[in-house]
Amino acid sequence: MSNSLINQAFKIANNENRPALLTYTVAGDNTKKKSLDILKSISKYADICELGFPHNAPIADGNQIQTSAYRAIKNGIKINDVFSIVSKFKKIKKKTPIILMGYYNMILHYGVKNFVTNCVKNGVDGLIVVDLQPEEDEELIENLKNSNIDLIRLITPTTNEERLKLILQNASGFLYFVSVTGITGQKSANLIELEKSIRKIKNFTDLPVVPGFGIKNATDVKNICKISDGAVVGSSIIKIIEDNLADKKEMIRKIDLFTKDLKEATNI
Repeated sequence: MSNSLINQAFKIANNENRPALLTYTVAGDNTKKKSLDILKSISKYADICELGFPHNAPIADGNQIQTSAYRAIKNGIKINDVFSIVSKFKKIKKKTPIILMGYYNMILHYGVKNFVTNCVKNGVDGLIVVDLQPEEDEELIENLKNSNIDLIRLITPTTNEERLKLILQNASGFLYFVSVTGITGQKSANLIELEKSIRKIKNFTDLPVVPGFGIKNATDVKNICKISDGAVVGSSIIKIIEDNLADKKEMIRKIDLFTKDLKEATNI
């Protein structure tokens, strides 16, 4: 999928001599309208936007993202609402890649073929399916053929060489490196160990390797970007949303300033 929008985003960042900035928010937190406005603000600086499906049992997510998901669910956000947010966003930001992140049981319940059809229809550029193992991905891979939608795989610090080779077979876009063990928004990554892990992964693939988990601010982004192809920031953006639920203008203003600082930090 060399012509995917995600690949193009990494090429653009590379041409600017910097790693890519990726952001994560939960779709529909705390309303569809606010969620869309947040995406618009973030996309002024983010190279790629990740949008999470609100899930009532997000096993990989820390308290910040779990609470965000619960707010969205409480406000009645469904899968079709997420597609609606993506569709409206892509009408404004056609060249900004958007990745949907969620869990496979949700996709199965929706129907794999129907899910992929709606991803294509609404302009989704990539998928991260947190709990989907390579041994169980045949149906999704088959439906993604000819879609130009990247399937981004997760790699952890404990992924061994044999497992890595298996994961890489159907990986595209980039590799999401879970830079700390545990859940999102917790401890920060150990940079020395992280650099060793990224070098090891690079021996087996030309795909960009992008750490996520434990990257909280511009300083973290700058440090991570010295040793990787990009950085994902999520929990800290969601904290700004949570702290400013009563004042949308202030929320957007603070998110704008924060993501601007993150983008500047990629210029290493």
